Amino acid sequence: MEIAANTAPVITIGSAKEFADKEVTIRGWLYGKRSSGKIHFLLVRDGTGIIQAVVVKAEVTPEVFELSDKLTQESSIIVKGKLRLDGRAPGGVEMTVTDLQLVSLAQDYPIGRKEHGPDFLMNNRHLWLRSSRQHAIMKIRSTVIKSVRDFLDSNGFILIDAPILTPAACEGTTTLFETDYFGDKAYLTQSGQLYMEAAAMAFGRVYCFGPTFRAEKSKTRRHLTEFWMVEPEMAYCDLEENMAIQERFVAYIVRQVLEKNADELKILERDIELLLKVEPPFIRLSYDEAVDIIKKGGVEIEWGDDFGSPQETYLMEQFDKPVFVYNFPAAVKAFYMKRHPERPELAVCSDLLAPEGYGEIIGGGQRSDDLEYLLEQIEVHKLPKDAYEWYLDLRRYGSVPHGGFGLGIERTVAWICKLDHVRETIPFARMLTRIYP
Repeated sequence: MEIAANTAPVITIGSAKEFADKEVTIRGWLYGKRSSGKIHFLLVRDGTGIIQAVVVKAEVTPEVFELSDKLTQESSIIVKGKLRLDGRAPGGVEMTVTDLQLVSLAQDYPIGRKEHGPDFLMNNRHLWLRSSRQHAIMKIRSTVIKSVRDFLDSNGFILIDAPILTPAACEGTTTLFETDYFGDKAYLTQSGQLYMEAAAMAFGRVYCFGPTFRAEKSKTRRHLTEFWMVEPEMAYCDLEENMAIQERFVAYIVRQVLEKNADELKILERDIELLLKVEPPFIRLSYDEAVDIIKKGGVEIEWGDDFGSPQETYLMEQFDKPVFVYNFPAAVKAFYMKRHPERPELAVCSDLLAPEGYGEIIGGGQRSDDLEYLLEQIEVHKLPKDAYEWYLDLRRYGSVPHGGFGLGIERTVAWICKLDHVRETIPFARMLTRIYP
């Protein structure tokens, strides 16, 4: 349709308070409505907020009042009217409508106010994103991502993009998505870390940020097959400095969400008291100490086991702020991890676990800078040496102590928002049984 020229300025709902007592135009969609005879109350959303637009029969033309009566949920509309401050209204502002245009009348909207199951909602994810709860989660996700970039950019890190297609594994060969690459085998990236190690030898402090892929046959609330990860890497960085940067990094992200997304946290009914405690220093436990705590709690674990969801959940029920668990057994960590100089059965590494049962949000540590050790590990793990020659060159030409970490965006958002499942933290989730829509 052709939209008629309008003298009233077009504004966003998010800026409506700045236009109190003025006539304005808002372009959006009908979120909901109710009626009391001669008055229709339209809830209009535009992506920046929701406003109540009041259509009074005596104050508009018969055509406008009739149109407001026949509007269906998610019809796209343009409303014109005068704004006034009202503390009872959504967003603290209400509009008295003077004119209304229909852009497109929506068909019967499948997502109603009744309860829907997760499969139905995920099948309609393209529409579910319009709900206030999902909208709030996506806005918090956006803040988390911006905070990630702002912190790293302002602390001497340079963004270096890592490839999505790789010739070899980073985290283990059993969780790779394989694809044909002009007759050769290639894999969707599990991590950009190896490439960041190369970049760190050139630039000192670097990071990559993008999608990563794990072909894990897992149906837990913490796992996606496609997720987003930020991976900083630093030359001349030991484990202690690595953990110190991580805790400043996570504390900054949480502070930014608390400052910028107070309204969204309210929509999610998030109790922010524990988020307010996310300030350095975080708690530090050795793997040995963590295993003792888990065993005393009656949760099954043996020294040498990696932590799964039951172990992480129990451990984090004992603390009200993030916890570093460091020096895991080398056998459960990647081939490139540096061995502890006094206890070679341990890796110089750490996992950062979020409180409230959310478990690992960061994995990190020092990388081995010893060429001979890496050659041994490639053989032990039966990895194709030719595919790692470039990585081994980093130890042949100016090797230095270095380390880094990877933070998963979805798990971080799930914790900050206190969500039951990571599928709500990403616009379109990819899981073991889901690749639609």
